[in-house]
Amino acid sequence: MAGGIEVSAIDQQHDRTEMLKAFDETAAGVKGLTDSGLLKIPKIFIRPSEELAQELTHKNTHIQVPVVDLSGMMDSEMREQIIEQVRIASETWGFFQVVNHGIPPTVLDAMIDGIRKFYDMDVEEKKKYYTRDITRRVRYHSNFDLFSSRTANWRDTLSISFSDQVYGNELPRCCRESTEEYSKNVKVLGNTLLVLVSHIG
Repeated sequence: MAGGIEVSAIDQQHDRTEMLKAFDETAAGVKGLTDSGLLKIPKIFIRPSEELAQELTHKNTHIQVPVVDLSGMMDSEMREQIIEQVRIASETWGFFQVVNHGIPPTVLDAMIDGIRKFYDMDVEEKKKYYTRDITRRVRYHSNFDLFSSRTANWRDTLSISFSDQVYGNELPRCCRESTEEYSKNVKVLGNTLLVLVSHIG
């Protein structure tokens, strides 16, 4: 009896692994599934009911992430208050959200629009970027933890790493300009945050 259960569990794991591989080998991601006219969600994406119940329990916990308003950065008195807020948030939480950070809404909107255009591209064009090679600076993939998580997420990701130099021709044409502009603005914000953190005594 125990042997039968064990074999069944192995068979299920084997089936799951094969399904995950088949999904990944399409290099089309979740968007590719929806674009294909899929009528039933594959079971690799269906989460057990007990897992969902546990998550809903956590969602009922009200957590307020610290928010730091950077609009007063040019005023020396306000700047001291901002530094203090950053200190408290860093020591208590280890992170914080910034608002009025100086990145123009037009830059943010253009970035979102560019990424939407990427996802709407022809699947064969998107496949050029599909990879699990984490050394690639521009990667399109579905579920970074696809082969290790209990359940696959209904999600695709376009990852662009700016820790190294990213050359314009590495970026998808549809979001190249908006990504480069966004990156410039984020670098300025990053430098601002480094200055604030460096003043924490």
